[in-house]
Amino acid sequence: MRDQAESLRLKMLESVGELARSIAVVSGKGGVGKSNFSTNFAHALLAQGKKVIIVDMDIGMGNIHILLGKSPKHSLMDYLVGSEGIDLIINETEEGLDFIAGGSGLETIMEWSDDTFERLTNAFEYLQRTYDFVIFDMGAGATKRAIELLIAIDEIIVISTNEPTSITDAYSMMKFIFMKDPDKSFYLVGNRVSKANGGNDAVLRLQFAMKKFLQKETTILGFLPEDTVVQKSVIAQKPYFLTNPNAPISKRLVTMTEVFTNFDHKQDDKKKLGFIGTLKNIFARGRD
Repeated sequence: MRDQAESLRLKMLESVGELARSIAVVSGKGGVGKSNFSTNFAHALLAQGKKVIIVDMDIGMGNIHILLGKSPKHSLMDYLVGSEGIDLIINETEEGLDFIAGGSGLETIMEWSDDTFERLTNAFEYLQRTYDFVIFDMGAGATKRAIELLIAIDEIIVISTNEPTSITDAYSMMKFIFMKDPDKSFYLVGNRVSKANGGNDAVLRLQFAMKKFLQKETTILGFLPEDTVVQKSVIAQKPYFLTNPNAPISKRLVTMTEVFTNFDHKQDDKKKLGFIGTLKNIFARGRD
């Protein structure tokens, strides 16, 4: 009966066309500009005519709404405890970017009771049917449930600076995910690259390490230079992609976004149910 139900579910989802590409933006450590990348990357996708939503999964320290200059009334936490519906936790910016704030106390709810998990997957299933891209801005830590979500998500964008600890921690994060899912797609972004450095040192080292020690190919999206417009945009609570579209960092982001969207992403049999199907399987195994 379960196989028949799953087959019927697959046909139903196929009838609505391709599901959203699910993307997790991660870093091995905090303070490398991960959330700043997420907000600007989302706007670059929006500029391509894509329908995009960011889900703030940074446990206890979510700041997506701050970077967007918004004060949402409701959050993912409100939805998971059952006090609000999915429609009330989705916020929209003037430019048309949707986002869901994390909310305080998310670290406790992320342990996922059966009821919480059902609400979570119902929400994510709605998102994968409604949007072209669902971006999960993950926290720097790696709880059990956060790792399960990362394993389920289609693609991982890894942000690293040239600091040795950033590179080492980013590699450890990728290795851990790779050991759980060797087929995971990784994209590398070097952030805050100085003019003196002038290149992709961090991402080249990460790519080399993944290939040498794990025989895993990764894709370098590029690097974003150190730029004063970033700090100014954070203070203004407005993404630099909007406030300074002609800045070198904005132009480079456009190129990186084009590389990402043009990269071959076929929804094979494994992905036909989207990341929700994978997440449910992982959760079910954990309950056995």
